[in-house]
Amino acid sequence: MRVDQFDFELPEDLIALRPASPRDSARLLVVSPDGSLSHHLVRDLPSLLENGDALVLNDTKVISARLRGVRAGRGDTMPKIEIMLHRRTAPNSFLAFARPARKLAEGNMLILGEGLIARVKQVLDAGEVEVRFDLSGATLDAAIASQGEVPLPPYIAGKRKWDERDRADYQTVFAAHEGSVAAPTAGLHFTPELLAALAARGISRETVTLHVGAGTFLPVSAEDTSGHHMHPEWASVGAETATRLNATRAAGGHIVAAGTTSLRTLESAATHGAIAPFSGETDIFITPGYRFKAVDVLLTNFHLPRSTLFMLVSAFCGLEVMRRAYAEAIRERYRFYSYGDACLLFPAAA
Repeated sequence: MRVDQFDFELPEDLIALRPASPRDSARLLVVSPDGSLSHHLVRDLPSLLENGDALVLNDTKVISARLRGVRAGRGDTMPKIEIMLHRRTAPNSFLAFARPARKLAEGNMLILGEGLIARVKQVLDAGEVEVRFDLSGATLDAAIASQGEVPLPPYIAGKRKWDERDRADYQTVFAAHEGSVAAPTAGLHFTPELLAALAARGISRETVTLHVGAGTFLPVSAEDTSGHHMHPEWASVGAETATRLNATRAAGGHIVAAGTTSLRTLESAATHGAIAPFSGETDIFITPGYRFKAVDVLLTNFHLPRSTLFMLVSAFCGLEVMRRAYAEAIRERYRFYSYGDACLLFPAAA
């Protein structure tokens, strides 16, 4: 499909720069199977789902992946450098995007904070480098956590500076496994009170893991969806989780994915009409025409024009339905993107 079919006009003042407080007070646009739209709050979720459904959350944890420092040089020549870690390659090595990458060469020393030194292992394409730190393992992780910044998406970082509030705001309350450079943003809406209300309603809670990579920020530059390739990301579905989710479906319950990362993980694990244990990389790219195998309902934020995520929701509910839903959200001044409001999508029956 042509990428421009997924374009739409979005007023800049609808881009949320801070999350709703409390988190579950965010607005929620519900798209019903018949395509009708209704307006709610995220805290209404228990009444919108059914007893026996299973809610699937991505329990990845965002690391403080943006590091600022200097490239060591001779005399007073110490150019400023910024790197964003996005994929671990060894206990002491990461792939990272560097700015400005043109100033880096193999062997360069980078001073990225107090006691945090890395060397450029190799320079790759498109501003990407591999760096090797002098520290390793848990010691390195602690140093990155103390010296780094939460890597806010470019559409927020371009409008305001990162601050300490983001360290908590840009993390879900159920985050458990470090590895992401971006939050699973639908999960940001959940509070302990909302999770308790869902449990009281008889909605079970399951977790999967997908470590969100920097590719989530990259625009689709191809003119046709067939020319775009996703960056691989590591994902996991445990054996017991798969068994319980299959039992939910067998009993007539729905699998509700909280976020596109949970959905992509489950669809990567789906095989022969069931969800199987899964651990490995996925580069699944979902566009209209895709046949969903594992997910019945999707909770997700409002996404960028021409993005792979808007393509995914258009595959889930239909392009025309989602164009109409987004037009309604813009008319009603819903807040968009990572810190914005959400929609709950029920696709039409097959």
